[in-house]
Amino acid sequence: MIYEGKVVIVTGAAGGIGSHLAKAYAEAGAKVVLTDKELPEGSPLVEQIVKAGGAASFIAADLKRPEQIDELFHSVERQHGTIGILINNAGFGVWKSPYELSVEEWDDVLSVNLRGAFLCAREAAKRMKTRGGGRIVNIASTRAAMSEPFGEAYAASKGGLVAITHALAISLGPDNITVNCISPGWIETGDYGKLRPIDHEQHPSGRVGHPGDVVGACMYLTSPDNGFVTGTNMIVDGGMTRKMIYEP
Repeated sequence: MIYEGKVVIVTGAAGGIGSHLAKAYAEAGAKVVLTDKELPEGSPLVEQIVKAGGAASFIAADLKRPEQIDELFHSVERQHGTIGILINNAGFGVWKSPYELSVEEWDDVLSVNLRGAFLCAREAAKRMKTRGGGRIVNIASTRAAMSEPFGEAYAASKGGLVAITHALAISLGPDNITVNCISPGWIETGDYGKLRPIDHEQHPSGRVGHPGDVVGACMYLTSPDNGFVTGTNMIVDGGMTRKMIYEP
């Protein structure tokens, strides 16, 4: 229970990897604040965490709106006090041909995935600095390094997130704040049992990733014992970005 009593903020926590991160930190004893634009109607996520003995609450915030980011951190501080860990997980993509992608769509993706992450990191760091330090982890993507068609805005935002990670690590290091990045590959958050053999076999690791792979990486990077690893981008993809793929 090395996270006992620590306040952890997880953005984009309403579903997917974010919800798994929130549950894991709560199970490890942290007081978890989940944030997203909204929880799906009837979502039992917070209730499930609490029923299992964890401490969790939800605060809605649209990361496209800087004023809501400010209010989010003020609310967390009022309700819970010291913020020890921030997981910048929120993100989405618009998958369109670059010939058709609008300026508004481009700006929407970058404002949440990159600007939102920076503003959250800055607000968290202001508070961590006055209390002896903290841990920030940005969830990027292997799409920062490789692409399928029509992912320009998403790739740009995740590439920017990788870059801003090492920039923040250097700027915030003197305040005992580590800043790291995780770039997941294929992490299946749906029905893992429905995956095909070829889905697993194409990975050098022999399987598709699951949320626990990201959780484990995140737990390592935010551990109180980790004061040395900072500014890194940990690729969690089963080896796919290291695999040469040529058509036979």
